[in-house]
Amino acid sequence: MNGIQKSAHRSEVKCFPLPAKPFIINHKFIPSGRIKLDGDKSITHRALILSALSCGKTTLNNFPIHDDSLATLNALSALGVKILRRRGVVSVCGAGRQGLETPAGPIFVDNSGTTLRLLLGVLAGTSFKTKVVAGEYLSTRPMSRVNAPLRLMGAAITARVKDHEEYAPIIIKGGKLKGIVYHPKIASAQVKSAILLAGLFAKGKTQVFERLSTRDHTERMLKLFGADIIVTHNRITLNPDQKLVSPLEICIPGDISSAAFFMVLGAIIPKAKIIIENSGLNPSRSGIIKVLKRMQARIKVVVYKSAAKAVNFEPCGELTVSSSQLKGVVVSPGEIPFIIDELPILMVAACFAQGRTMIKGVGELRVKETDRINSMVFNLKKMGADIRVHRVGGEENIIIQGQGRLYGSELHSFGDHRTAMSMVVAALAAKGESRLDDISCVSKSFPGFLKMLKSLS
Repeated sequence: MNGIQKSAHRSEVKCFPLPAKPFIINHKFIPSGRIKLDGDKSITHRALILSALSCGKTTLNNFPIHDDSLATLNALSALGVKILRRRGVVSVCGAGRQGLETPAGPIFVDNSGTTLRLLLGVLAGTSFKTKVVAGEYLSTRPMSRVNAPLRLMGAAITARVKDHEEYAPIIIKGGKLKGIVYHPKIASAQVKSAILLAGLFAKGKTQVFERLSTRDHTERMLKLFGADIIVTHNRITLNPDQKLVSPLEICIPGDISSAAFFMVLGAIIPKAKIIIENSGLNPSRSGIIKVLKRMQARIKVVVYKSAAKAVNFEPCGELTVSSSQLKGVVVSPGEIPFIIDELPILMVAACFAQGRTMIKGVGELRVKETDRINSMVFNLKKMGADIRVHRVGGEENIIIQGQGRLYGSELHSFGDHRTAMSMVVAALAAKGESRLDDISCVSKSFPGFLKMLKSLS
């Protein structure tokens, strides 16, 4: 059974891990019923951080208990922020921008890339030195993309260097920051957010110009806390003079990245019908709905109407997905930032579609928790998929010739939660039995995944 436990070391909270053993998938069923999603992972990180930096107490409802959200919670606790937990509700007593304390030792962020990158933005504004240590998988992910702009703002940062790239562990000492104008070379909401969070501590305005738009949860959350932030097309301008004030309560909408697994499951299994309650519908995150609809997936979207500010800072609603005859499509590079987390499960959908699907500009998948291009191509080929990687110049494209079917096989998670859940969905729709080497990694973002699947049988 999933749950949480308190560690004796620094009062950290941890998920009870799922068993690290082969998972056999041979139970064929027609998924039907309603599910309600836990809070969105991306929104939760930002809600915790801005609650900690604001004045007042903030209550976070529908708080998701998984490894990533707990990594941010534990990091803030290590910095002296008082956080109370009670079931699905977390209360954060804001310390204000100047109220963070020197941690007793290194801060461990597990394998949460969002925790690490956003936390660096916060630590850039402190007066003390902090060492941040990451887990095995996160320690292989590149960090120059966030370290470089923070150095330009005045932070002193040292990191492990290999082949001209920087990796965790990272030591950062904040200082008197100055606002900058920055044009990120890589479309990354994490980089943008780290710069904006550091900008809260800077002297003068900070501006970020995005070549390709990325998810805007940070901008929305800053507005909710009263920050002076202006978003005009591809330019975000933050004036740090405005004090952050708690909105008192935040209702975290369900995670659309989690919903994506059930959208595809409902679309590819005959006679299926799944209703997903409380799904986030942020336009910068709902690209998966647009792409699946282009593939002729039968998805009905009903947007909730609410006058409560704590709810409608992020749109959310109900999704109804029914069995569909999917068609292949072309996904453009400009769409990738809006579906980056959903690309693995989209590849599964493409295997069950008729015709060719081409997903262009997917290179950023190489530097996720694992190389998701490799993990998905490896597994889907074993299941009989016609899938290949096509390189044009410096760009990588995924090409899938849909055959409407897959076959059971020996599958590997590669320690990656999204790969593992994608392969479970693929195996449930495949002919024959499949064995996944390790399902425990889903605790990173969705420890209740298997229980929710079972509820639809």
